[in-house]
Amino acid sequence: MPGKNKTTAKKVLIVDDHPMMRTGLGQLIDNEPDLIVAAEADNARQAQEVVIKEPLDLVLLDISLPDKNGLEVIKDIRSLKPGLAILVVSMHDESLYAERVLRAGARGYIMKQEGGKKFLQAIRRVLEGGIYVSEKMSSRILEIFSGHQASPPASPVARLSDREFEVFQLIARGSDTAAIARQLHVSVKTVEAHRVHIKEKLQLKTANDLVRFAVRWIETEGKS
Repeated sequence: MPGKNKTTAKKVLIVDDHPMMRTGLGQLIDNEPDLIVAAEADNARQAQEVVIKEPLDLVLLDISLPDKNGLEVIKDIRSLKPGLAILVVSMHDESLYAERVLRAGARGYIMKQEGGKKFLQAIRRVLEGGIYVSEKMSSRILEIFSGHQASPPASPVARLSDREFEVFQLIARGSDTAAIARQLHVSVKTVEAHRVHIKEKLQLKTANDLVRFAVRWIETEGKS
């Protein structure tokens, strides 16, 4: 943008495996006098390399990346640069993910179908040190951060830990225990233990029950 001060403009990293989404967000940001796209990445590995090398003010992060679970990416970035702000941009319904990403260390959650005005509002809120979620999620988030007992989760899937949730998603996408172990770099026994805990929390009796439940869930609620 003509006249933009690249020294003082806030530097943003866009992490998304969809080129059109990166382009759209990039144009939106670069049209603002106080914001600039410092770099782009289409997977977690690239994102971490940029975070290590580049001075950044904000990471716009898609929760669904091809090489790593988005919640783990948030935690990785936080360990590398604890003060770096992260705003999650996702097609997933925020009721499924917003609380998880905030607990992982992100500062906000916005769905991809929101308009440019909302995106810029979210970006600036997070850059100012605030937290951004939609109005309908605000009361629940306030309960979480005030330490008060939150209302019971609408879905039993919300009772899963982040790692159990990750295993659950991989089961839903057809991965067997060995494949999940390879992807998460853990032992088969660890994955089996997670499967047992998932079945208990979802009140399912058999492995087949778990697979059926997971597939139904991702078809109706967990699409990206």
